[in-house]
Order: sequence, then C-alpha cells, then structure tokens
Amino acid sequence: MKPVEPMLATLVQEPFDRPGWVYEEKYDGDRTLAYRRRGRVRLLSRSLKDVTASFEAIARALEALPGGDFALDGEVVVLDADGVSRFQLLQRRALGDPLAPLYVVFDCLERDGSGLVGRPLRERRKALEAIVPAKAGAVRRSRRVSGDGVAAFRTATELGWEGIVAKDEASLYEPGRRSKSWLKVKTRRQSEFVVGGYTPPRGGRAHFGALLVGLYDGAALRFTGKVGTGFTRETLADLGRKMRPLAIERCPFAAPPGDKGVTWVEPRLVAELGFAEWTDDGKLRHPVFLGLRDDKDPRDCTWAERER
Repeated sequence: MKPVEPMLATLVQEPFDRPGWVYEEKYDGDRTLAYRRRGRVRLLSRSLKDVTASFEAIARALEALPGGDFALDGEVVVLDADGVSRFQLLQRRALGDPLAPLYVVFDCLERDGSGLVGRPLRERRKALEAIVPAKAGAVRRSRRVSGDGVAAFRTATELGWEGIVAKDEASLYEPGRRSKSWLKVKTRRQSEFVVGGYTPPRGGRAHFGALLVGLYDGAALRFTGKVGTGFTRETLADLGRKMRPLAIERCPFAAPPGDKGVTWVEPRLVAELGFAEWTDDGKLRHPVFLGLRDDKDPRDCTWAERER
C-alpha cells in the first residue's frame, strides 16, 4: 500500500465509558508511520516526511520483527524515569542529549501484503499483536487500560500520563481524518501554537525574551499570548537560529499585540506549550514552552479546535 496520512483523534473534555470501546495510554511524542518492504523499513512523520535517519535504532528493531511486509502506526517517544512519555525529552534528544527513543505502536494498517485499513480495529489489533511484542527493546505495543473509561482516565491521572485515547473496536481506519471513533481525553492542558514573533532578550538571557503565539481563526492568525518560560540555553539558541531567517516587517497577527521591540516572523514554526487555562479574553494563562513540532502544519493550529 502507498503511505497514508494518519488517522487523528478528536479531543473531548470528559472521560466516559461505552460498550465496545477500548482505552489506551495517550503518548506525548511524534506521530510516526512505519513501512517495511522486502526487509527494509522507512519511518514517516505525520506529514509523510521521511525521518528514518533520525531514528535508526528503531528502524533496525522494526526490521528484526518476524513476518513479511507491514505498515504500522504509532508514536516515537522518550520516557522519563517513571516510564512516562515526555515531549520535552524528545526535544532534548533532537538537540543532542543522548536519550534513547522508543516506538510505541497502536495500529496495523497492513500485514504480509494484506491491507487492513478497511478492517475493524479489533482485527487490526490482533495483527499488531502478532507482529509487535508487548514490551521489548526499541519497539513495543501501546498500553491498554483494563476496565471502564472513567477508571482508565483515573489511572492515567494517577500515573502522570498525558491522557487516554478511547477507541471504538468496530471502527475502520480513516486516513487523514479527525475521527469521532477515536476520542482523546487529556489529564493536562497541552497543545500546539503558531509562533508569530519574539521579544528582545533581557537580563542574562540570550537570543530572545518571549515567543508571541497564536491560532488560526479562519484565515486570520489570532494572538493568544506570550511564553517566556520553559527554555534551556540549547532551546533558546536553536529557536533563535530558526527564527532569524523568518523575520518580516509586518505583524502576522490580525490584531497586533502592544509589545514594544517585537521581531515579527513568518508563521511557519509550531510550538508545543503547556498552560494552566484560558483567560476570559482568549489568552493563555501561565504557558510553558515544551518544544518545537516539526510534524504539525501551522494551518492545522486553529482556534475552533483549541484545547479548552
């Protein structure tokens, strides 16, 4: 089969329980598709960019799995000391820290030349279990939580996971669609925002002070606030290097914020932020920078689908 864009989950605000649904850990990493053809593996990002060279150990582990050709869907993650995936750790690895990534697989789109996209999830999961071990080396299956959805969400909260994904076992795989058959419930507020500018550095900080971020509201980029915490020296330098060539004269936000000395940038970069809540006027309260997302199109960061 040709590479397909991954199926996406729809965010809901409250946990629930439904007959015929299963509940999995929600991982905090980079969505990645794996295709094995004649023993060789290619890893593709959410936007179908080839990222095999970035995760060679994972590719080798996938090549060593039993069977023939396959297509898998999952997430590349880095785990903390408690075994919880953290996007910040994946970002640190990208900047040179010697952290070992894992590939957590939650779907099987093809096995031994037979396409499974049009088969129900319960069949795709059986195919996945025949290929991928529950937990071994750089590749493992996604973790399912037994019991009802409300209890699963409570477990996720207690263990510090990003959340859970509820899935209808009868559902088919819907390439490139944000489906109502997969519903994600987060234990913490964390989402992607478009970078539209930065303030000058102050005190002992180098490169810049804070990022100005927003979300697309139709064709307009809506300003949603500033983030000035969560940066390391390495991320400050990396972001500064990436933003400087994007500098423009005109503010990209529909309603320019009133900050002085801002350097505006073309809205090409997407930042992953954690935050406490939204203010009444639609701004982020206490945002924290977690990392840059290379797998997200800025136009997909929308006001209508913001995490509330």
